[in-house]
Amino acid sequence: MPALLWPGDDRAGDHLSDIAVVRAMIEVETAWLAALAEAGIVPTEAAIDLAGLVGAIDPDALAAAAEAGGNPVIPLVNLLRERLSDTNPDAARWLHRGLTSQDVLDTALVLGLRGSADAVLARIDRQVDALAGLADRHRADPMAGRTLTQHAVPVTFGLMAAQWLYGVLEARDDLRDARDRLPVQIGGAAGTLAAPTELVRLAEGRGDAIALARATAARLDLPWAPPWHTVRAPLTRFADALTRALDAWGHVAADVLVRARPEIAELAEPPGNGRGGSSTMPQKANPILSVLIRRAALTAPGLAAQLHLAAGSAVDERPDGAWHTEWMPLVQLARNALTAADQTAELLEGLHVDTGRMVRLVLSAASGLLAEQRSLAGLVDSSSEPDFDPSNYLGSTDALIDEILGRARDGARTRSEGA
Repeated sequence: MPALLWPGDDRAGDHLSDIAVVRAMIEVETAWLAALAEAGIVPTEAAIDLAGLVGAIDPDALAAAAEAGGNPVIPLVNLLRERLSDTNPDAARWLHRGLTSQDVLDTALVLGLRGSADAVLARIDRQVDALAGLADRHRADPMAGRTLTQHAVPVTFGLMAAQWLYGVLEARDDLRDARDRLPVQIGGAAGTLAAPTELVRLAEGRGDAIALARATAARLDLPWAPPWHTVRAPLTRFADALTRALDAWGHVAADVLVRARPEIAELAEPPGNGRGGSSTMPQKANPILSVLIRRAALTAPGLAAQLHLAAGSAVDERPDGAWHTEWMPLVQLARNALTAADQTAELLEGLHVDTGRMVRLVLSAASGLLAEQRSLAGLVDSSSEPDFDPSNYLGSTDALIDEILGRARDGARTRSEGA
């Protein structure tokens, strides 16, 4: 998706850009060479850091060359070997030996996804702090609760913010788990590790092929897993976690969009230079952060579905097209999520809450908002006089807010201890 047609994409920075993926592929090749040298399979001179070769690589030219083999690893390996042939023939000779294209590209994408997850989680932490403040600060500020678009019973804005927080906390837990379970992919040509096993045998090296894969994973700071060439759960799990995060942010955005309507005007987005303007209507102040967040939430399920479609269509030891369809949806979903995560953090940190407008609406609609209470009072013979005051018909709101805030505090404490 061109950045021009995804306003705000610059917030995702270099994460999973073409050049970032190239760097990650070279990082994988570097780690594999080091593991081979450490096991005594290749000369120590072959184990060099290939990162210095990245700057001279044109990702557009690499993309054009990728068509011949169907993936960018093949032309990248050819290019690296060509450039190493004079300066380090040992590295040129042993580069990529024992790996296959899918090993390199899958692991490179995993590295990119992990980096994007860390960036998203940092922004979720900002969201949690902002939402916890809103929930506590507005715990007693009444507003009209709405169900199926109509007035229901009194609630507080603090409880609404706590419900937003609950969704964000759920998303954070899911994304942390999915990030930590992104594994290295090393299986060789067909997932049997045949070539690495043969290399160990011929060189009478130390360990075995699985030890090589584990050593490579350790160098990349990734968990090891058996080859997952056709078992795509690591990627679908990650895509689902991003989608659930976007669900949570979409929920926030949808509520803000409704309550930012001029006829309601209970919430307003933080102002920004030129933000929310119209090309023809000078009076407009569109809640554009929420619009863009909602856009990402509406797009995410389709992108995640493409990953599931590919996973369910996997055949043989490398799928004929299903694997290839994963790359762009993964990249787009991760960048969209990072963009929306940043926009949501900004929205929540500067959200304007008009409590006066909220309470005026509650008082004017008190009769309808307390209809449930009156119906209950008529069922029970009681000496206590019913208190038909909207601020006193809030049920367990305080306790519910405290419960969610307690979870947020526990998560912050865990984060601090792990830092």
